[in-house]
This record gives sequence, C-alpha cells and structure tokens, in this order.
Amino acid sequence: MFLRYPHLAGMTGTAATSAGELRKIYRTPVVRVPTNRPPQRIQLPSRVFGTLNSKFEAIAKEVEEIHATGRPVLVGTRSIDKSVLLSKLLDDLGIEHEVLNANNVEREAEIVAEAGGRGKVTVATNMAGRGTDIKLSNDVEQIGGMHVICTELHDAARIDRQLIGRCGRQGDRGSYRQYLSLDDDILKGGYGAIKYEKLKKRGEATSGSVDRLAAMFHKAQRKVERRHFRDRMVLMHHEKERKKMQREIGQDPYLDTPD
Repeated sequence: MFLRYPHLAGMTGTAATSAGELRKIYRTPVVRVPTNRPPQRIQLPSRVFGTLNSKFEAIAKEVEEIHATGRPVLVGTRSIDKSVLLSKLLDDLGIEHEVLNANNVEREAEIVAEAGGRGKVTVATNMAGRGTDIKLSNDVEQIGGMHVICTELHDAARIDRQLIGRCGRQGDRGSYRQYLSLDDDILKGGYGAIKYEKLKKRGEATSGSVDRLAAMFHKAQRKVERRHFRDRMVLMHHEKERKKMQREIGQDPYLDTPD
C-alpha cells in the first residue's frame, strides 16, 4: 500500500537497524539526525545465566541494589507471566513496585507518570507504555537517572532498542543492562530445537553466571531477523503476483476481494 505514494517519509529512533530492508522494499534511505544533547546513556555488561529462574533472581537482586540508591528502575519483560514472576520475587524482597501489563492498562498513564520518580520500580511488558515519555524528577538526574533492565532479547533488535531508549532520553543520564539465560526463546529461534535443548541442559548444569556467552545470543537474534526478512520478501513477492493477476482479469487489487 505504501508503495502507491509518490513520496514516503517517516521518523523513528530505531530505523538504523532496519535500514537495509527500508532501502530494498521502499527505496528510502535512512538518515541519522544528530541528537540535540550528547547522549549520556551507559551500557553495562550483559549477564548470562543457566536458567530462567537464576536469571530472574539475579535481576531482582540488581533491582534491590539500584533501588537502594534512590534511582528509578524500569524492567521490561516479554510476557505477562514473566512480569508476574518478577513481581513475586520483588514482593519477597519487600520492594514496592508497579506492574504495567495488559491486565491493568487503565492505569497506564498514572504508572508511567510516576515511573521516573525517586526510588520508583516499574515492571512492564515491552508493549506497555510505548509512545509515552517517562519524566525524571529533578533529584533523580543528579544520582544517575533511570536504570533499565532488559530480561530477554526479542526477535528483532529494534524492539530491544525501544526498551533501552526509555532511559537517557533528551540528554538525561541513565544506564541499562541485558539479562540472558540459556533457556531463552531466542536461542531456539536462532539455532534450532536440537542445539537449543543441548544449551538448555548445559544451563541446568551451570551454577552462577556465564557472561562470556553473551555474543551467542546476539548472533541468534541476527539469524532470526534474517529469516523474518526473507519471509517478508516472499510474502511481498506473492502479493505482487496476486495484484498482477487481478489486474489481468480487470479487478482492482485494492478494492476487489479475490474469490
């Protein structure tokens, strides 16, 4: 549909990771616009654990440590179930927090408005709160800004960047860290079921962290991204063929529904 327009333009903070696809499909270049203020977001080393449970226990521990400094913490999860799991661990540690997911979207504006306050802890599914700007209170900027924790890699790095971009906005201070485990879904999607099961068994026999394996997760993510790109290209090819056939029989491919 977009290709019917003579001119296309758009703006997003995560276009760079999809630059090749945008150029190939829509014939549009991606141009980086310099930030108004120098970015102060700090990337902390990724942590890798053997199992999901050990990973979430470590996440809860980091939340406790950051929370003690007064900095606000935002934790992004991929599902409601995992947001509930982390919420229970935080309850066990006596840490007050808010959970933002599809079960309480009616409070989204209220939760997001307060998420940048001193000592605030927010657990959110990554779709929740998108498109809203978390405002930091004045004293939070002085102690380091917001800290974001990514609990798992997504099928597209662009989605991870959207979560990371919740901290260090508009030149504010901030930091983020990614937590990974050997039973994360991204490994199954990137390497296949057989290797995934081997990694999962290795994880079950592993105690502590294995941070040296972090690069393996990003490689798996790139494999998934390439596969999804190929799928979209095949779908677009079939769509072009369908439109061509409809035109040949006198139908409008955009208005007439094929039988």
